[in-house]
Amino acid sequence: MFLSVFDIFKIGIGPSSSHTMGPMTAAARFLDQLRTGLREPGAGEVAHLACSLHGSLAFTGKGHATDRAVILGLLGFRPDTIDPDDAAAEEARLRETGAVRPAGLPELRFDPESDVVFDFGPPLAGHVNGMVLRARDARGKLYMEETYYSVGGGFVMTAAELERYKQGGTEALHAEKVAQGYPYPFGSAAEMLRMGRIAGKSIAEMKWENEASDCGRCAVRERLDAIWSAMDACIDRGLSQAGQLPGGLKVRRRARSIHQQLLAERGTNLAQPHTVNDWLSVYAMAVNEENAAGGKVVTSPTNGAAGVVPAVLRYYRDHCIGATEAGRRTFLMTAAAIGGLIKHNASISGAEVGCQGEVGSASAMAAAGLCAALGGSNEQIENAAEIALEHHLGMTCDPVGGLVQVPCIERNGLGAIKAVSAASLALRGDGQHFMPLDNCIEAMRQTGMDMSDNYKETSRGGLAVNIPEC
Repeated sequence: MFLSVFDIFKIGIGPSSSHTMGPMTAAARFLDQLRTGLREPGAGEVAHLACSLHGSLAFTGKGHATDRAVILGLLGFRPDTIDPDDAAAEEARLRETGAVRPAGLPELRFDPESDVVFDFGPPLAGHVNGMVLRARDARGKLYMEETYYSVGGGFVMTAAELERYKQGGTEALHAEKVAQGYPYPFGSAAEMLRMGRIAGKSIAEMKWENEASDCGRCAVRERLDAIWSAMDACIDRGLSQAGQLPGGLKVRRRARSIHQQLLAERGTNLAQPHTVNDWLSVYAMAVNEENAAGGKVVTSPTNGAAGVVPAVLRYYRDHCIGATEAGRRTFLMTAAAIGGLIKHNASISGAEVGCQGEVGSASAMAAAGLCAALGGSNEQIENAAEIALEHHLGMTCDPVGGLVQVPCIERNGLGAIKAVSAASLALRGDGQHFMPLDNCIEAMRQTGMDMSDNYKETSRGGLAVNIPEC
């Protein structure tokens, strides 16, 4: 399985890649399976749909709008193409009629209030983010059933796919990439550095050649620019919006106000040298306020950590001397390479390893990207990623009220600041350092395995249970 830059960076909607985008995709995939099943000889008639949510999808599903994501998926919407106005109209129609009419299928009974069940028992065996979709015939007999796991960053696997992935392991994954003909199929940071030395290529150049072997450099460049365009637009929209975020915590949007203050201070003697940190924070907060409001975002590598990479990339474009379009593309390619290594060898899912896997991974990606864009060597880039990730180890995922708001919005700002500091430190060195990135990724994986489930996106520990009385 080759992880493309477009697997790491996916355009979708908030508030969560694992709890919103993943379940919506799973529901849409289930409809595809039903369409295939209906075409088989002797297939009966399907009449009724239902879904059960398990583990973290149950515990924080309401706050992450997981039930609505399933509903929209069963209405035929997908995260990358959804139109919010069309979705709202179709959902209202469903709640009136109690039926969905997906293309290529008969009318199917589906009551959003009773047919989406939050199961607060033990999680399913395969993964903490599990869901089961069922279709029954008019007599109530089970027609089709599929278990899906939302494994982070919007990635979805059936139970069978996840089992094959676990059995294959890293060696099988590496062999598959070689067999598919990708010229630089690295499965670890050590491999990545070794290939770069032998080929005399940068990490971004190797990533470009891997991507271009599928669809050509022009197509890759066009899609990569679309990713940045979506990130940039998300920042701009977040900086323009005011008011309260949905969900009941009454959290106010702050990015617009902070941005206006920063603009007013430009060209005056009011701005302190550390104000650059405020610019980084406000870019990240703008994205994550949009995410919390269910807006259009790019997984980077997840929705909960969607602000870090765009914030640092905007910082590069607007604040760094000598920034170029080529540097921006180098940034994204390099960041995707690091994100792919972390996903392969550990996790980018808060429900699996805590927020170290989300904001920690995003900070490592952004640090590597910035270091590359500023002319860092492969060794300096690997060092930058390790510094950023190392100083997020042990970070818990404890969203208050199951909402991607507190502490998630500010946490993205601090992740961006750490990323820039890590890149700067790495650029001051020669790439030689004590702790390799591979070892740091493994430390994150082990830490996540040892972490209590209370601190892994269940909202049963940490800040989530230490909130002020109202």
